[in-house]
This record gives sequence, C-alpha cells and structure tokens, in this order.
Amino acid sequence: MLVPVRNMAGDQVGTVELPADIFEVEVNIGLMHQAYVRQMANARLGTHKAKTRGEINLTKSKWYRQKGTGRARHGARSAPTFVGGGAAHGPRPRDYSKAMPRKMRRQALRSALSALAADDQIVVVDSLATAAPKTRTMSEALRALVGEQSALLLLADRNDPVERSVRNLSNARTLRASYLNVRDLLSHDKVVIPQDALDVIQGFLGVAAKR
Repeated sequence: MLVPVRNMAGDQVGTVELPADIFEVEVNIGLMHQAYVRQMANARLGTHKAKTRGEINLTKSKWYRQKGTGRARHGARSAPTFVGGGAAHGPRPRDYSKAMPRKMRRQALRSALSALAADDQIVVVDSLATAAPKTRTMSEALRALVGEQSALLLLADRNDPVERSVRNLSNARTLRASYLNVRDLLSHDKVVIPQDALDVIQGFLGVAAKR
C-alpha cells in the first residue's frame, strides 16, 4: 500500500510503501475484541472489597430476648439484613488479568492497523520534532495533518519536547511505537506515524517477527 509522506506543515514530501504483512492483512474483528477485553481486564486493580458480617465492628449480642416479643428472631446487628451490616455476597479482591499468546496479540495489532489503513486513517510524516515544548506548534501541525479529528502520535523513542507539547491537547496523545495496543489504536480518528516509528513497528510486527 503506497501512502503519501507529509511534513509537519501538511505538505506531501514523498511516498512510502506500507508493509503488506502489517497493513494489508485480513481483519479479524473477534481477535481484536479479545485483545481489547484482555487489555481492559489487565488494567483493573481488583482491589474492591466489601466487609462481611464477621468484619463489621458492631455488637454481636442479641437485641432482645429470643421468645415472647412477637418479632423475628435476630442476633447480631452486623447481619446483612440490617442497615450498616455486612454484605452477604459483596465483591472480594481478585485478579482480573487474562492471558493471550503473543502471536495472537501481534496479529490483533496487525488487524487493527490494517483496518485503519483501509479506512485511510493512517497518516505518515517524515518526522515529528520541535526545538522546545510548544503546544501551539503541535496544535498547528496536527490541524494541518488531521484537521479537527483526534489523533494518536506514535514515537520511535522518548521525545520530551513533542510529548510535552501534546500533553495539553484534548484531542491528541502520544505513544511509544513499542507500546502499541489495540485500545489506543481504535480510540482515535487518525494515527500519525513518523517514518522512524514505522521502522519500529516493522521490527516487531513484520515478517521477521512471525518466525
């Protein structure tokens, strides 16, 4: 797939051939969904907890005598039937993490990138660089590249000026190419990929990575 390469002003400065084994594979929606569910599940802390009746600090003595009152037979005030009592089947701390083979995770990324490429949502730029952190500079560059749409900017490596310039933009965020994931790819209208970041993606998703 041949796509134009643009500079930060939005002008075309060349073309690049996107690797077919990454950007032109058969889109597997089920696999992408599985990867997304895994990612969201692994982000859960699982620290939720409700106290049981044995953990409530209330008196355990009977409220009133067992017989003769005409009322139900109640014991401790910490019973789940009372306000302030313990939860009968409340949440307990647990691990929500899910496993997924690496080959499946990478194929899900290829499917997501292929779906974006097919919908013309991939924007390749020659480079993303600023001399100093400047939100206005990146805002103008993104407006020239993607208009008013939300954008995910992939970076080949740490780039403090660009990362700090994008930090205050509500419709854009940066991500290292080596941290590529299905959730971020599918939650933005456009994916802006510098050529050095494209090399990083090809390094772990290309033909050599399948072996």
